[in-house]
Amino acid sequence: MITPVLPTYARAPLSFERGEGVWLIAEDGTRYLDLGAGIAVNALGHAHPHLVEVLREQAGKLWHTSNLYEIPHQARLAERLVAASFADTVFFTNSGTEAMECAVKMLRKYFSHIDQPERVEIITFAGAFHGRSSAGIAASGSEKMTRGFGPLLPGFVQVPFGDLDALKAAISATTAAILIEPVQGEGGIRVVPDSFLKALRALCDEHGLLLVFDEIQCGVGRTGRFFAHEWAGVTPDIMTVAKGIGGGFPLGACLASERAASGMVLGSHGSTYGGNPLACAVGNAVLDVVLADGFLEHVRRVSGHLRQGLEGLVASHPGVFEAVRGAGLMLGLKCVAVNADVVKACYAEQLITVPAADNVVRILPPLIITTDEIDEALARFDRAASAIEKDTI
Repeated sequence: MITPVLPTYARAPLSFERGEGVWLIAEDGTRYLDLGAGIAVNALGHAHPHLVEVLREQAGKLWHTSNLYEIPHQARLAERLVAASFADTVFFTNSGTEAMECAVKMLRKYFSHIDQPERVEIITFAGAFHGRSSAGIAASGSEKMTRGFGPLLPGFVQVPFGDLDALKAAISATTAAILIEPVQGEGGIRVVPDSFLKALRALCDEHGLLLVFDEIQCGVGRTGRFFAHEWAGVTPDIMTVAKGIGGGFPLGACLASERAASGMVLGSHGSTYGGNPLACAVGNAVLDVVLADGFLEHVRRVSGHLRQGLEGLVASHPGVFEAVRGAGLMLGLKCVAVNADVVKACYAEQLITVPAADNVVRILPPLIITTDEIDEALARFDRAASAIEKDTI
């Protein structure tokens, strides 16, 4: 018999009553150190005082009016994102998936707008994850995500991850854009080299294509810069963000240059909930913290401490861990043991991690984590790895 909640998730037998900073507290009072952050969503941890204060204040005033009217919090959030990025304009959504839908529509509308309607194809990369809408699964292309949902939305061409020659060969007269995550999340915490991102920008400029970055998981301070692509000194034409931008409140955005957005005119796109007063008040509160002096420096400092400790774990437990991947506080442990077993062993040590493809365990702590909390997490990782080694003897 089917459950009241559609059974599309293999849920762990855990539930939580409340959270405090980097900690989740179960109903029986057990405290778990959270290195998953709701899959990189709770950028400022749980119950952050500033976010709680802003949410309560706005909830007592106005939740929703729709985009039929001016929304001051939305305008302010857009202005701040534009000032802190390459973008000239922003469209707000409720999720990363919706932000990606906006990006796909926007890039295709651009070529229609400049009288090149035949240019509709988008080149993506193996291992990508761009959401679970029809366009998102077509862009990702994996059998796991697409099986049973055909026919797939046409217009997506996938090439091997990191293969520049295959990418060049895939460009044709119908190519519109290249879409890539600067750091693949679901695909196993794979960082795209700066040189590759620069090559993508050059190819797009050479062929008149649009470059689209999916920073839904790796953006908003996760790698130690506001956006991950900043490390490469490369700017996209369109970028999608979500997850961390709402700090746990559903919020996403599609950022674009004026050129890329030139086809999006009155009535060409919309959202009932996207960018409502409550969501944008919280989004502004997140930026208050993330863009404050010293915050990203903190992320870079503690991420170095975490990575060093994880490298030590790999050296101490070569039968469990193989390597450390990632950037900033978006790290992954490539496992020798089955990653699901590692995640389960971590649960036994009251430590929350997240599995990913390529037998990787993702480590995505709140950006506010301290070095003392990292040391505690590393000790719990060490005990979990020792338990796995004991079970395999």
